[in-house]
Amino acid sequence: MNTMTIYIIAFVVTAFVSVIVFMLLYRYNTIKSIKSKLLDLDRDRNSIISTPIMAELSKIDGVVKNDEIEEKIKIWKNKYNTLKDKRFPVLSDMVIDVDTKLDYKDIKGAKKSLNNFEMEIYKIRISCDNLLDEIKEITMSEERNRNIITKLKSKYRELEQTFKQNKDDYGDTYKYIELQFENIEHKFQDFEEAMDNNEYQTVSAIVKVLDEMIAHIGVIVEEVPEIVLLLYTIIPSRIKEVKDSYDKMVEKNYPLSYLKVDYNLDEINKKMSVIEDKLKILNIDSSNFELKTFLDYLDNLFNEFNHEKRSRKVFEETVRDFKAKIIKINGVVSDVYAQIDDIKSMYNLQDKDLEYLKSIQKDLFDINVNYNAIIKELKDKAKPYSKLKNDIIFLSNRLKDVELDLDNCLKTLGSMQDDEERAREQLDEMTTLLKKCKSKMHSYKLPLISNNYFIELSEANEAIEEVIKELKKSPITIKTLNIRVDTARDLALKLYNTANEMVKTAKLSEMIIVYGNRYRPLSMEIERGLDTASKLFFKGNYKESLEQAVNSINIVEPDIYKKMLAVYNNEK
Repeated sequence: MNTMTIYIIAFVVTAFVSVIVFMLLYRYNTIKSIKSKLLDLDRDRNSIISTPIMAELSKIDGVVKNDEIEEKIKIWKNKYNTLKDKRFPVLSDMVIDVDTKLDYKDIKGAKKSLNNFEMEIYKIRISCDNLLDEIKEITMSEERNRNIITKLKSKYRELEQTFKQNKDDYGDTYKYIELQFENIEHKFQDFEEAMDNNEYQTVSAIVKVLDEMIAHIGVIVEEVPEIVLLLYTIIPSRIKEVKDSYDKMVEKNYPLSYLKVDYNLDEINKKMSVIEDKLKILNIDSSNFELKTFLDYLDNLFNEFNHEKRSRKVFEETVRDFKAKIIKINGVVSDVYAQIDDIKSMYNLQDKDLEYLKSIQKDLFDINVNYNAIIKELKDKAKPYSKLKNDIIFLSNRLKDVELDLDNCLKTLGSMQDDEERAREQLDEMTTLLKKCKSKMHSYKLPLISNNYFIELSEANEAIEEVIKELKKSPITIKTLNIRVDTARDLALKLYNTANEMVKTAKLSEMIIVYGNRYRPLSMEIERGLDTASKLFFKGNYKESLEQAVNSINIVEPDIYKKMLAVYNNEK
């Protein structure tokens, strides 16, 4: 044989031996695993067999005093005997069956028997546990119920003591609550009798009823005093106060029908009667809530009354002022229309120039109509003063607008000389304002002035030049002059605000950067932030510089901006 053949034969032999060894090891481990599990299950079997069912039954054998319990004991003994005589032996047989199959190397059969054994143990354990729980329900019932009753009695005595110490707080309800305490006392006696007769099912029912009764009486003891106080003292007193106030206001011609006071008070009295009837049977569900709702309603009525009184005062004052003002404005408009022809020829006005006056006349007519309607509603008591007040205030505001429009119209119809003088005065003011802007910019040495400032300065200068040109014209066109003056004034103010804001922002930025230098050693983030803020400052980006500086210092001093703003305002 050559070398290759020898290698092949050696490999085959080695593989065959390896397979045989693997199968033997697998078989050995499987048998070992089955035996280990069988040992554990056998322990469980012994544990189940030693379940103290008879020991528990013996506890109640000597105290049985009624047929019901005796019947149950018979059933339980029969169940236990069935387990002991029929089912426990089956477990022993199943252990032997598994062992036998292992001896004959029937691994598959041993596994199946082991699974059946495990399932049977589970079923018998459930049966034993259920039987033991049923028996303990009786054996432990007395101790458990005694503990519960002891706690309930303690709570009952506390509630009874609280109730009797505060007897006067319960009013006539005292006798009904006292009767309920007596009922609870009787229930405690019923419990003792049931315990003496070993009527455990009855005992459980009594304990449950006692728990509910004491919980209920606890709520009664706690809440009834407040209910009695609200029902018999506070709310009746408040109803009387409301009724008295309502009647007095009606006598003084207050239109209060919208409140439906009489109807609502009758409904409250009806519902209070229902609450009173429920209180006699100690049914206080939602009573406290309803009574507090009634009290809130009554308090709100007082608020409504006071609101109506204040509204009447405001209404009467507003009507008095309104009446005087509308008479005056009606007279002025009548006088203007009487002189309209003279005004048109004097100022060379066209019909279209008088459209504004016609609009004022129309609005004034509508206001007169609405005012007469309000006075009629007042006489007819159709609306409460709170609404009449709002109506007259709204109408008064409309009249103010008309008065303002009329003043503007009269100014428009005024003399050219007045308009020209106003324009020259404002020209002087705008020139002064520009000088202040330049002075402001020179008061603080800015590293760079933004182009925006120079653009606004140029626009303001050009607008002022336009005003000067209009003033030099002859005759002067007043409308055009006014437009030029308004434009120039707005641009001058805009420039002034820009200068102030630029200087303020730059100065605050510089102050915060300088102040923040003390924090540079604390954090690289602060140092980088302040460096960036400084670069932005010298580029003329003062707003961005300020934001960067504030954000950097906020890390260690969150209110830095407010602090520096206060310093800046003090220096102004």
